[in-house]
Amino acid sequence: MEEIGEKCAESHTATTPDEAVAAVAIGYPVIVRAAYALGGLGSGFAQNEAQLRALCSKAFATSPQVLVEKSMKGWKEIEYEVVRDCRDNCITVCNMENFDPLGIHTGDSIVVAPSQTLDDSDYNMLRTTAINVIRHLASLASATSSMHSTLSRRNIVSSR
Repeated sequence: MEEIGEKCAESHTATTPDEAVAAVAIGYPVIVRAAYALGGLGSGFAQNEAQLRALCSKAFATSPQVLVEKSMKGWKEIEYEVVRDCRDNCITVCNMENFDPLGIHTGDSIVVAPSQTLDDSDYNMLRTTAINVIRHLASLASATSSMHSTLSRRNIVSSR
């Protein structure tokens, strides 16, 4: 994403609690996500090393790896469904906004489509970002670009 000037949440993978603690050079608070786990199983927020180690003990009970990333708790969560064809034409099918602020697992959120709280400037900025991401990844057919935003900052969290 850096190649196209877009930011992602700073993150690191870890396979041991000590590696997870070392990854916190990004600063607290962090979110710990168990890899290969559905529904946010073994995931949570840590404000300090003791909380991080406690989360890791739960996460490593179900997964061989964790992702430690800078927390964006409380940010808005916005998704755009974009369709791109082989000639690089893109259309935005819809955008969606999670009703509640960012938490651990988006599957636990109520989603509203289309978004209700974005002004025109933010809507178009995030739409342009979603299209740029889909083009950069050379995704064909339908793809989702998930972003978190607060004020004028935004981070891409996933594209599929």
